[in-house]
This record gives sequence, structure tokens and C-alpha cells, in this order.
Amino acid sequence: MEASITLKKVGKTFGDKTILAGLTFGIEKGSLVAVIGDNESGKSTLLKILSGLDNPEYGSVFIHGLDTKNRREETRMMLGFVPHEIDLDPWLTLEQNIRFSGLLFGADNDAITRRISLYSRALNLSRYLHSPASKVSPGIQKKTMLVRALIHDPTVLILDEPTTFMDTSGRRETWELLRGLRKKKTVLYVSQSLEEVEAAHDRIIMLESGRVLLDGSLDRLLESTFEYHQFEIEFEHLSEELYLQLSAVPKVSNPSRIGNIFHFYGRTRHVFFEVIRIAAENVMNDLSIKKLGLRDLIDFQFARDGLK
Repeated sequence: MEASITLKKVGKTFGDKTILAGLTFGIEKGSLVAVIGDNESGKSTLLKILSGLDNPEYGSVFIHGLDTKNRREETRMMLGFVPHEIDLDPWLTLEQNIRFSGLLFGADNDAITRRISLYSRALNLSRYLHSPASKVSPGIQKKTMLVRALIHDPTVLILDEPTTFMDTSGRRETWELLRGLRKKKTVLYVSQSLEEVEAAHDRIIMLESGRVLLDGSLDRLLESTFEYHQFEIEFEHLSEELYLQLSAVPKVSNPSRIGNIFHFYGRTRHVFFEVIRIAAENVMNDLSIKKLGLRDLIDFQFARDGLK
């Protein structure tokens, strides 16, 4: 496996708080990798360090084998970065924003023109190119930032919430483009949308308090829990007594309640039938059985202790 990105014991602190705790892992060339975690997990700091906008306090980052500290200019040319916040020059047109960035990276003017045309068509952006950035929607600006990141033909893309501010069609167009770049470029992105992550990844890295908590494809991460299902029963009235009685049924895992809904996990459907048997004297409005997904996987109990 050839790595596009390699981290070796990369750490970052702020005062007495650990932001990144000695991260060591590699990102395979041509892969599409999602980074997830809560707001204090270190995701944005990781992206800033990988993109060269911030430096680790210790450890090393390598892009295609080159140390980003000692070979900063060379490695920066290999990267395209889209930050979370809109950072276009509001007084320039979208095309001027993109072209200026390409020229800064030393890209050929004809190549810049070809790429603007190619990516603008893919993202349905062409009709906005001559509009000032301040006159278009945030979703259009975010698309423009993606084209800008691609304009010098980087081999590695670092994206912080790539579809923020976009409508449904914009998100679809963006992911069609990014999936089309698979194998050609390495894409590492942060997203709060678990639906997007489930649909577009070769690998998922979950951070917690600056450490890697989960790492692998969704199928691989779910292997240890593939026999489990999540169950829900909506009652006309779910009393505390009934809730405690159902929670005590053997093999009921991680029971919880939301209003009159009893939610739990189980390895087999037998446990569901046992719960139904006990609850039979109560009025039930709805029942559901679902397979586990990413949301279940990153639940506190699942991620740390696994299902019992």
C-alpha cells in the first residue's frame, strides 16, 4: 500500500488540553476517507495540520513521503484544501477567485481555463462564474472553493465539510464529482452528515479527544455487531414501571426511551418477541426493526465497550 498521507506521533495541545494525542496512521493513495467525531474531537485541527495551515507540537506529517516541515513548498503544491468557512474574495468574480489561486500555484493559464470549464460544468457552476462572490449564495461559493482547490491539479484533497450550505442538488453534484476522483486523487474529508459518510467512503476514522476511536470501512466496523438489530416499540403509554420491566428482559442491550417509544438492541429476533410477550397487555401503536448503521456504531456504549 502506497500512502499519500502519513502521520507519525502527531500531537497538539492547547494549554492543558490535548487536541491531538500522538496520532499515527497512513492514508492510502487514491482512497476516499471520512473523518468524524464531535466538536471537541480534533477534526479541524487535524485538517489544518495536514493542509499546512498549522503545525503539530510534536510528530511528523508526510505527503507522498515528503516531510511537510522540511519540504513545505513542495508538499503544499500537492494539496488542495477547502476550509469550512467561506474565504473567497467578495469583490472578485468566482472565476477570478479560482484563476488567481491557480496562478499562485504556478498552473498554466490554458490548463486553468480547461479545469474551470470541466469542474464548473460538473458542479452546475458555469452561469455564476462572472458574478462577484458577494452576490451568490453560500452554497455556490462553497462549490467555487472546491474548484479553486482543484485548479492546480493536486494529488491530495483536504475538505472540511465540503457540502456545507448546499441544497440537495448541490450536494449530489459535489459527491458525484468527488466519487469520480476516486483512485485519481486521495480525498480526506470531515463531515457531520452521517448519511454522506455512509454513502461515500473507503474508510472512516472516528476521533475522540484527539485519539482514533474507530478506523475502517463501515462494513468492517460493523462486523463485530452484524448479528444485532435495533428495535423500537411505540406504546400508547410507556410507564416507568413498564420501561423498567422491559429493560430487565435478558439479552436486551442499551435500552432507552423517548416519550412513549421503547428503543433497544438485540442479537436475535427472539428477544424482540420476548419483549412483545411481556408488553402484550399494553396498547402498542407501532413496531420497527432495523439493521445497525453508523449512528449506532458511534453511540457511546457501542464504540467503547461494544455490545454485550
